[in-house]
Amino acid sequence: MSADERGEGDFREPASYTVAGYMAAAALFAGLLALIWYPGRIGPAAILVALVAAAMGGPQRRLAAFALAAATTCWFTGMILAVVLGRPIF
Repeated sequence: MSADERGEGDFREPASYTVAGYMAAAALFAGLLALIWYPGRIGPAAILVALVAAAMGGPQRRLAAFALAAATTCWFTGMILAVVLGRPIF
């Protein structure tokens, strides 16, 4: 028996993949929150978090891409709603 033997069950994904998934989920939540509450503050932060999650890559890149598109759309829609309804932007 040598020290280099590895079984198939020993493969572990890097922790950055898990963190990217959580960041993408947080960006989705923040993007939806930007629709109704201070889109000028929350929207850009959600977009930035989604961009970082997309840059981390891994198997979560599709979720991160969806989070980026959703956060951008929610930011834009939230800004329009804030102007039309007279709500505070910042």
